[in-house]
Amino acid sequence: MQAAERCLRPQHSQHSAWVSRSCRDQQHRSCLLDKQTRQLRLQCTARNSVSPFQSSSKDVPARSNKAVQQQQQAQELQPGSSSWQQGFSRHKWQWRDSSINYVTAGCGKPVLLVHGFGASAGHYRRTIPHLAQNGFKVYAIDLVGFGASDKPAQQYTIELWAELLVDFMAEFMPETPAVLVGNSIGSLSCLTAAAAAPEGQLAGLVLLNCAGAMNNKGVINDWRIVLALPLLLLIDLLLRTPPIARALFDALAQPETISKVLGGIYVDKAAVDAELVDIILAPAFTPNALDVFVSVITGRPCWPQALGSHPQGQLPAACGLGRHGPLHTH
Repeated sequence: MQAAERCLRPQHSQHSAWVSRSCRDQQHRSCLLDKQTRQLRLQCTARNSVSPFQSSSKDVPARSNKAVQQQQQAQELQPGSSSWQQGFSRHKWQWRDSSINYVTAGCGKPVLLVHGFGASAGHYRRTIPHLAQNGFKVYAIDLVGFGASDKPAQQYTIELWAELLVDFMAEFMPETPAVLVGNSIGSLSCLTAAAAAPEGQLAGLVLLNCAGAMNNKGVINDWRIVLALPLLLLIDLLLRTPPIARALFDALAQPETISKVLGGIYVDKAAVDAELVDIILAPAFTPNALDVFVSVITGRPCWPQALGSHPQGQLPAACGLGRHGPLHTH
């Protein structure tokens, strides 16, 4: 039992330790203190980050009462507080100037799960226990800019997230090669991280629904995207106008809209439950969430790095795309 608890404990001494059931009261007090500290940090980030999208009575019209009420309701969700985390260990890690959220579970060979655009570690809420029960030490990370991780006002790129993943593996699994698993732009980040990682740091690579670029402007081999390129450029221009970007973002950040979008992606409609909608929606109401949205949509495409000339080029890899999914071309 002691060996199992040691295995479940993160390797870095400065991170939250795995708390046994007998210490639930202490864990609850710690979580409350962490929440208060987290809220203070977010307030400081909001004050110190230069964001053109922050609301101001001088340059942005006041929102309707309905919009304000909807935002207040969504703020109560608090990213990272959903019940899906029960049984997992939640941690914070300081990377550069940002606090990074991640969860762990299980014991064994390390696996690092990386979410896609607009998602977080909670997207793997059903994958984590399955892997943990089958002999893996699972790490699921919120990339900087997403989930319960910090969202500094900066330019977001695939290379930035790849650097985060390489540093994370060096910090928490320096002696045991890990398997990187990514979805959508998370797959692209994993692929780029694999190209930059030192030899021997990775044991394998799994790409699920891998994106061809960070945004649609990079998908140049699809005639539909080529025809729509003028429209995409117009959208970029509109999103760089703060009032328009705010209005569009607020319209998207609604439970009904999120549910409808997810319903068009998931073949198994039962998987689109209230918990999943909350996981996607809650981070939208944290400081600088709009900046991240605009940066990703309007940023450069960030094509993947080639693995051929790198030692990791011989890395075992698997790619998956749902046969009945909406992105399948057959």
